[in-house]
Amino acid sequence: MTETASLAGCKVGFIGLGLMGKGMARNLQKAGAQLFVHNRSQAVVEELTAEGMTAPGSPRAVAEAADIVIVCVTNTPAAEAVIEGPDGALSGLGRGKILIDMGTTTVTAARRFAAAGAENGVIVLDAPVSGGQQGAEDGALTIMAGGDAEGFASALPVLQAMGSHITLVGDSGAGQIAKAANQIIVGLTIGAISEALGFAKAAGADPARVRDAIRGGFAESRILEVHGKRMTEGGFMPGARATVQEKDLRQALEFAHSCGRDLPVTDLVRNLYLKLMDLGDGDLDHAALYRLYDGTHS
Repeated sequence: MTETASLAGCKVGFIGLGLMGKGMARNLQKAGAQLFVHNRSQAVVEELTAEGMTAPGSPRAVAEAADIVIVCVTNTPAAEAVIEGPDGALSGLGRGKILIDMGTTTVTAARRFAAAGAENGVIVLDAPVSGGQQGAEDGALTIMAGGDAEGFASALPVLQAMGSHITLVGDSGAGQIAKAANQIIVGLTIGAISEALGFAKAAGADPARVRDAIRGGFAESRILEVHGKRMTEGGFMPGARATVQEKDLRQALEFAHSCGRDLPVTDLVRNLYLKLMDLGDGDLDHAALYRLYDGTHS
């Protein structure tokens, strides 16, 4: 979490309390905000209301209670339901209020949400994140935003309670374009590390010692540091699920095709994730792609 002014007196709605959302909501409360929360499954809602948050009962009720509403759900259909649905957040937001979609949704949906909000004087930002569950819990997420510059400035103190690297990329949809680029890099790098360490193992070297040897050279990356360690230790408790990585690559491919672009390497890695899911590992961390290379599924 970056240094930021207290959010005391700020009423924040938070919809979507999964692997990422729960930690993000807690950091907002820690910064002084009053939290109004909603989630499809109730166990986490009960956990957070026991910590002093309020559960109004629906996305619309959350929006009616809050000045800023954050949505952090798994995919575009879920975002559409809680934002645009008959009991969705947009129906409860008044003029001058702000809605921030922090999930990874399609660029088309992000632009549609912004246009629908503008019709009623509601500012809508797309602000997807990177950093995984640990980054969400630590308040150290990378946040890439798209939308109105004044609206972004108004929302910045709230974003600073959750992230350490925050950028306004451009107009509505630009945050989701940046996140698609991020997920291409993440997915392809996981694929490269999986293949390289799998090769090292097959050739008779210890993958952990190979990883140690190449760190600090040009192959070094945050993914080699974090996910390479997961691979060599076999620890695939999800920080970000393989199913979500596949969804993000699929969305990137679909939008690229709409722009007249082919992404052949992205397509290849997406198909590897589909294979991993077919083998029953979709709910593991996306670093579990290594299991296609380490002999687990041979």
